[in-house]
Amino acid sequence: KQKDNRGPSFETISASGPNAALAHYSPSEETSRRLTVDEMYLVDSGGQYLDGTTDITRTVHWGTPTDMQKEAFTRVLMGNIEISQTVFPSGTSGVRIEMLGRRALWEVGLNYGHGTGHGVGNYFGVHE
Repeated sequence: KQKDNRGPSFETISASGPNAALAHYSPSEETSRRLTVDEMYLVDSGGQYLDGTTDITRTVHWGTPTDMQKEAFTRVLMGNIEISQTVFPSGTSGVRIEMLGRRALWEVGLNYGHGTGHGVGNYFGVHE
């Protein structure tokens, strides 16, 4: 209903617990589960607009996160801050800055199975 909106940019990803850690999770009869306050929940959605394409991912916990969940979440945040404060030479590609986003995780033996970011465009395949 928003001005210039032309629909979703990809099918919304809604996942909890271990499914929330799977890149581009899609529910099935075997993997669908009830939400609880005792685990992480992820929603990833976006829209196609005449003036841009969006991809918004949010991870929340409605209960009390474990120490490990707090550690992982904090270290991902540290990586995002690291990238946001770095001045890059013109023409630097995203793949070249990937390690900055992961450094805080790597320091404690953690990682994630997805790219840190992706391209910016209009009417493009966000999850190409």
